[in-house]
Amino acid sequence: MSNVLRLSFRQTLLAAFLLIAGLLAAASLGGLFTLERVMAQSRVATASALLLTADARQLGELRVAMERSARQYIVLDDPSLLRGFTQAADDAARLLGEMRNHDLPAGLATQWLAQIEPIKDQLDGPKASIQLRQDALSVRFRTLDRLNDQIAAEVRRIDDDRSAALQARLEAGRASVGTQVLGAIGLAALLALAFGVWLTRPLKRLERAIAGLGENRMDHPVDIRGPSDMRSLGRRLEWLRLRLKELDEDKARFLRYTSHELKTPLAALREGVALLEDGVAGPLTADQREIARILGQNTATLQGQIEALLRFNAAAFEARRLSRSDTDLRQLLHALVEEQRLQWQARHLEVRIEGDAPLLAVDADKLSAAFGNLLSNSIRFSPVNGTLTITLSSSPGTVRIDLRDQGPGVAPADRERIFEPFFRGEVQPEGAVRGTGIGLSIVREYVQAHGGRVDLLSDGPGAHFRIELPHAKD
Repeated sequence: MSNVLRLSFRQTLLAAFLLIAGLLAAASLGGLFTLERVMAQSRVATASALLLTADARQLGELRVAMERSARQYIVLDDPSLLRGFTQAADDAARLLGEMRNHDLPAGLATQWLAQIEPIKDQLDGPKASIQLRQDALSVRFRTLDRLNDQIAAEVRRIDDDRSAALQARLEAGRASVGTQVLGAIGLAALLALAFGVWLTRPLKRLERAIAGLGENRMDHPVDIRGPSDMRSLGRRLEWLRLRLKELDEDKARFLRYTSHELKTPLAALREGVALLEDGVAGPLTADQREIARILGQNTATLQGQIEALLRFNAAAFEARRLSRSDTDLRQLLHALVEEQRLQWQARHLEVRIEGDAPLLAVDADKLSAAFGNLLSNSIRFSPVNGTLTITLSSSPGTVRIDLRDQGPGVAPADRERIFEPFFRGEVQPEGAVRGTGIGLSIVREYVQAHGGRVDLLSDGPGAHFRIELPHAKD
C-alpha cells in the first residue's frame, strides 16, 4: 500500500485501468485456450470417427472381394485367385487391428477373423463337388455379413458416444468459459469499486474541505489521504486554511480597531458641538449657531455611515458562517411578520402569506435577517392601507419566495444598482429618513451564501423581489 500511496492520482487511475484490463484479457485468453482445446479434441474425435467409418466400409468391400475370389477359385482352381483371397484376408486382418485401435470391441474382430480359417480349410481341403463347397462358403460368408452388420452398428454407436462426449465437453468448455468470464467481470467490478472508493474518497474530502473554506469554517484541519498529488493538494489547502484564518482574525481585529478609533473621536466631536449649541462656551451668534447645527448634522451622518460600513462588513463576514438546520420557511416568515407588526400596522397595511414550501436546510438567523430587511424595506415604501403579499412556491430543485408591494417601485435607472452597497435610489418614501443603502446588499450577501439568488422583477406597478434557494429533492 505504501508503494501505491507514492503514486499520483493519474498513475493510480492508469494502474487501475491496466489491472482491470489485464484481468479481463486473462479471462478472455483462458476462454480462448479452453475453446481451442475443445476444438482440438473435436477435430481428433471427428477424424477418428471418419476413419473408423471408412474402415468399416472398406472391411465390407474386402469381404466382397474375399467371397468373389473364393467362389471363382472353387470353380476355376486358379492359384492367383487363391492368392487374391489370401491378400484380401490379410488386408482385412490388418484393418481390423486398426479398428481395434479406434475402440472397436476386440470380440467382434476376433469373431470376424475366426471365420477366415474355416474358409481357407474349404479352399485347401479335398475337392468335393462344387455345389457342396459353394454351400459351405455361403454359410461362412453369411456369418461374415452378420458380423459386418454388427461392426457397422458398433461403429455407429461409437460415433454416437463420441458425439455425445464431444457435446458434453463443449458444454463443459462453454460453462468453464462462462464461469471464467463472469468471475473476471465480477472481480473487475470489485476492483473498479475498490479503486473508485479509494480514489473518490480523497475527492470527497477535498470537496468538503473546499466547501468548508468557502463557508469560512476554519476550525477543522484539512487532512487528505490517498495518492501523492491528492495529499500534496491537501497540504496546500491546509496552508490556505491557516492563511484564511489568519486573514479573518486580522479583519476582525481591524474592524474592532476601526470601530473604537473612529467612533470614539466622533462621539467626542458630537459632544463638543452639542456643548457649543447649548452655549456652554458662551452665547453664539445666529451664524455661529447655524454652523454648529451643520457640524452636528454632518458628524451624526458620518457616524451613521461608519456604523453602516461596520455593519455591512460584519454581515459580509458572517455570511460565510452558515449554521444550517431544517427550517419551515412559512413559519419563519410568519415570525418575521409578527416581529414587524407595529411597523405595518402603523401604516394600516395588510400582509398576506400564501403558498407553502418544503423544509430547507438553511441558516434560519441569516435568512431571517435577509427576509426582515426586504420586509422592512417594503413596509417603508408601501402606501397607507396598502397590501404586502409574500408567496411561497417550489419547483424541482428550487424554492421561491416572492414579495410584492404596492409602492412606487424602483426607478428604471436604479434597477441595475439596487443591490450595490450604500446605493440609495431616486425614489424614497415621503417624509422618511433616508436609508443607508446596505439593507438590500445584506440580503444579497446572505442569499448568495446559501447558493441562491435575489432579483428585482419588472412586473410592477410596485416592487417585486424574488428569492430563489436551491433545494435537493429526495
